[in-house]
Amino acid sequence: MFVARILPFPLFCLLAFTAFAVADEPVKPTWRYVPELMRPFWQGEVIEGESVLFIKDEKTGEARAAVLFPIQEVLSVKNSVGDVAYENGKDFVWKADSREIVIPVGSRIPTKTLQELRRPAKSQKYELTHRDGNGEIFFGGRLEYAEMQTCITYRHAADLWKAPVPKFDPKMLPQSVAKLVNKQPLSIVTLGDSISAGANASALYGAAPYQPAYPELVRRQLAERFQGPVEMKNLAVGGTDTGWGLTQIDKVVEAQPQLVILAFGMNDSAGRSAKSYQETTKAMIAKIREKLPECEFILVASMLGNRDWIRLKHEAFPQYRDALNELVEPGIALADLTSIWSGFLELKQDWDQTGNGVNHPNDFGHRVYAQVITTLLEPK
Repeated sequence: MFVARILPFPLFCLLAFTAFAVADEPVKPTWRYVPELMRPFWQGEVIEGESVLFIKDEKTGEARAAVLFPIQEVLSVKNSVGDVAYENGKDFVWKADSREIVIPVGSRIPTKTLQELRRPAKSQKYELTHRDGNGEIFFGGRLEYAEMQTCITYRHAADLWKAPVPKFDPKMLPQSVAKLVNKQPLSIVTLGDSISAGANASALYGAAPYQPAYPELVRRQLAERFQGPVEMKNLAVGGTDTGWGLTQIDKVVEAQPQLVILAFGMNDSAGRSAKSYQETTKAMIAKIREKLPECEFILVASMLGNRDWIRLKHEAFPQYRDALNELVEPGIALADLTSIWSGFLELKQDWDQTGNGVNHPNDFGHRVYAQVITTLLEPK
């Protein structure tokens, strides 16, 4: 069984290089922080580097994909690395006030047929049986989906996102926010599964655009926003669930955090009830507070996995979110990625923002995770 263990260019997927290098050693490329990339996607009138995967009609040869919002102006269309810019009217066409972008025959933009996103039964490392019984979902263990996806930066009308979004509440995480505002050191620990460990973020594989996973994006955004010291200790391990998290309390306490991000659910959904999920999460909080009574928490309600994977219990995710929401009180906040992903999947397809085909985000998704979490900590 498998378990989860552009304002226009050059803002999207910019690369920077470290300012120092040891003689005769190659300079290591790294992701460059750009504030526009970390602005919540539901705010403003420009969405940066939204990912899509164009699906080709085998009869006509045309391919299509939809973005989240009706387009007023396309600012940039690039590959996921960010080093190839595509031409309007040649590589893609679009109509104002439509969410659809069309890829004509002869375009340089990658396209796939629906059949190419399937594999024969039992032909992959993990058995990912499609819900319709016709083979398996194609699994991308590294950046295979990113290589198929395209990043769109475009202008749209404001205030179009209708799904729930996080809101800053000064009562929820007052001590963490006070440290940030006063430029005092803030120590954060993230405990979670493979999503938090960085699976399918480009930095994990040393590949462009070298974007780190959401915990480091959270650290970087808070450090840049408040211009103070923020430390992130990432204790996440792939393939884990809340039961495993309960065994890691000593490691969490050892790091002496003021804020802990608990991010489980994808693997729990294989069989843990919402009540058990809630009780185990509550126990983690209690055990940490036995040693660190002032510690604050952000509870992450997970993104959704691929609805077409037969073994994924999709109904568990909103149940888990509601269970976490019952734990919310001053000092414990909820980062609701479940509702965000539900909104995504009403407008787009799973393959548009998946990192591996089944249950990880791509770079765009990791940025969304960070946008949701940092919103809880940023007074407006």
